[in-house]
Amino acid sequence: MLCVEETIVGPETAQIPKQRGESLLETAVRYAEERHWDVFPGTWLEAHDGVQYCCCGNTGCPAPGAHPRHADWAAQTTGSATVARRLWQTQPTSSILLPTGRTFDSLSVPESAGFLALARMERMELSLGPVTLSPDRRMHFFVLPGGSVKVPDLVRGLGWALGSLDLLALGEGSYVAAPPTRFGSSGAVQWACRPTPANRWLPDAEELISSLAYACGRDR
Repeated sequence: MLCVEETIVGPETAQIPKQRGESLLETAVRYAEERHWDVFPGTWLEAHDGVQYCCCGNTGCPAPGAHPRHADWAAQTTGSATVARRLWQTQPTSSILLPTGRTFDSLSVPESAGFLALARMERMELSLGPVTLSPDRRMHFFVLPGGSVKVPDLVRGLGWALGSLDLLALGEGSYVAAPPTRFGSSGAVQWACRPTPANRWLPDAEELISSLAYACGRDR
């Protein structure tokens, strides 16, 4: 469970998106076609004098090449592989962004807390959904949609104040960057727990919140 992988391999995952050797276009199409995730193209990187900059033009962009291009990005999302192919054909180097609040929500924690939580979940033999690790040193745990709204009450029930933990719940109106999207020169988003047929059915936020809150509390 703790092995970070960028590439999905093995015969048991033949119908699940791969990254290594595949274009962003083909990967986006796989997410829509095989995982039934909504996708939308974000910004992309442009090289100037050997330096990678975000196409948005902001030299101080906090997520270069990995954020929406337009304020109305929610209207551009699609679950159709055909439409996804057409969108990425327009700009093949666009980042792959996944809206939350539709087929999944995301519980986001710092990388250090995320690995601590993964170890705890493994000992407890909890079933996990996919988990991403991004170059901004955060991990995103995919849970059933609607889970984000439960988080404040769940955290309070564990004796924590949500504001005291670096634990973000992303639902409707938010998004996550998907592998192999790159954050400028910092690297690419990877899978900490890859999508497999076994984790197609996502856990509820309630199943993971204890481990995540504990890990964030330890990580303060």
